[in-house]
Amino acid sequence: MLKLWGRINSINVQKVLWALAELKVPYERTDAGLQFGVVNEPFYRRMNPNGRVPTIEDDGFVLWESNAIVRYLAAKHGAGTLWPDDLRERADADRWMDWTTSTVAPAITPVFWGLIRTPGEKRDLKAIEEGVEKLAQAFQVLEQGLEGRDHVAGRNFTMGDIPLGTFVYRWHALEVKRPKLPKVEAYYQRLQQRAPYKKHVMLPLS
Repeated sequence: MLKLWGRINSINVQKVLWALAELKVPYERTDAGLQFGVVNEPFYRRMNPNGRVPTIEDDGFVLWESNAIVRYLAAKHGAGTLWPDDLRERADADRWMDWTTSTVAPAITPVFWGLIRTPGEKRDLKAIEEGVEKLAQAFQVLEQGLEGRDHVAGRNFTMGDIPLGTFVYRWHALEVKRPKLPKVEAYYQRLQQRAPYKKHVMLPLS
């Protein structure tokens, strides 16, 4: 059975849990990271020298980096669904996964950490404000990308929606000013119709 190390409030672990649930893949999960420790233990560092979560072990194959894990699971268990058969649709999904990592994640990190994991008196308000502005700009790009589409790669839900969808939830859960983006709002509403999204992603921020 596939083994997963990571805590459920990690956005990167949530990506993997969501993918596993969509694909109905059985797994065993061990809490790791932050208050749970584990990530600095020798056995874990041998698997993942970065000492971060998530890490999976699938029949002797060890893999870390959340987007890589989502791609692997989609290719292995979701051919024709999460892993599109059409090359261009798959490349489109891939593109949005990379864009999420390069553009959305760096913008939201100071906002999330500043508002959720930093005491009020220690917050860097300037960094939070700048992050909120960068997030608004990023989601304007998503608004354009969703023109005529239900999901990021087209009509169908694919692996490309998983990393981005986790950040769409966080953006809406954070108490920040957001521009009116009707296509992003509709996209968020569609994601909420998916039971695995509600179970594994829509958790209280902590």
